[in-house]
Amino acid sequence: MSSISETVKKYDETLSAMKSPQATYIKEVLLRDKQLSEIDPHESMHLSLPGNAHLKENQQKLVDADIEALAVVLKGNTYITSLDLRYNRLTDSGAKVIAQIIKETQSLVHINLNGNDIEAEGAKALADALQENDTVKELRLRSNKIGNAGGMAFAQMLQVNTALQRLDLSDTDLSTESIIALSTVLRSNRTLKFLEINRPLLFTHQEEPTVHFAKMLKVNTTLEGLSMMKYDMRDFGVGQIAENILANMSLTHLDLSCNRITRDGMELLARVLRNNTAISHLDLSNNRLECSGAKFLADALAHSNTNLTCVSVRFNNIKGKGLCQLADALKYNTTLNKLYIWGNVMDEPACIAINQLLHAGRLHEGDLDVQPYVIDEVTYLCELNNAPHRFDYWKPVYGDDIPDAMV
Repeated sequence: MSSISETVKKYDETLSAMKSPQATYIKEVLLRDKQLSEIDPHESMHLSLPGNAHLKENQQKLVDADIEALAVVLKGNTYITSLDLRYNRLTDSGAKVIAQIIKETQSLVHINLNGNDIEAEGAKALADALQENDTVKELRLRSNKIGNAGGMAFAQMLQVNTALQRLDLSDTDLSTESIIALSTVLRSNRTLKFLEINRPLLFTHQEEPTVHFAKMLKVNTTLEGLSMMKYDMRDFGVGQIAENILANMSLTHLDLSCNRITRDGMELLARVLRNNTAISHLDLSNNRLECSGAKFLADALAHSNTNLTCVSVRFNNIKGKGLCQLADALKYNTTLNKLYIWGNVMDEPACIAINQLLHAGRLHEGDLDVQPYVIDEVTYLCELNNAPHRFDYWKPVYGDDIPDAMV
């Protein structure tokens, strides 16, 4: 099946042989694509079946029986290349069906299973299938409780797989053992480019998982993005990362938000940033940098770093003095073009400094998560909706961004 017409026909034939609770909804999605293809012919389809599309009529969350019917259609199908099943009610049984789909089709590139009910058994099936697959480049499993056993299965898979480029295992209840296993495998893996591994269940104060990831970054040459939110990371841990990213020339996106990094950790990281590492996007939101930490970051931006293009320091208890120092740094730094500062102490001098950056054309409205406004000759800042992580657990289901990325 290489066209939407053949896909719709096959789905109709499948429904006569098995029951699917949401058959009508799935068929509507396929028919909608068929209508669009008559106006604008295209060679592939992003099959979007998210369970949080509450505005669509007759749509409910998909269950395992729906996937069993869909699997017959996807077998040997070369038209559907992207599958979005986030926030449905798929269990291990549904995950096993999807694993079989992965084995039997060579067209799927993106798979989004965020927010389902998949556990360790389903995760093992998916990992086993990916060992035999060389086309899937992106898999998202955020908020499925696959646990330590599921994490170990994916660590084993990454030793063999040579196609997967993006993996999201955030909020999946991974433990110290599986985190260390994943970091160890990535020392030799040369395929994975983006790893999101936020909020593991760690019961240690020694920061062993952070240390292992830091050592991995020293030798890994292909990882471009790493997200380590909610690691209970402190100044020692960020110091280990700072020490090892000096040797890393591939990592461009680093997310250390929602940790316990203070001014001392920022000082260690700023020393490294002065050496112009490859990092272009740095997220330090929801830490405890305060004004002293902001000063270290501002000094690195003003005098040394020319690679950073996006920095987030949201909710860091930075007061006006620190925010003014960041604003002043941008008068000398010409490469940073996105700055996110909401959630700090916005006194009037800080508001004026940000307003001046906008008026001078150094930054534009879309480059900030705040917008100045004036009442009775007093300048204030209000929040804009374009900050990172703002919609981690809710993503739009309408609009031009849907076919482009499984986010």
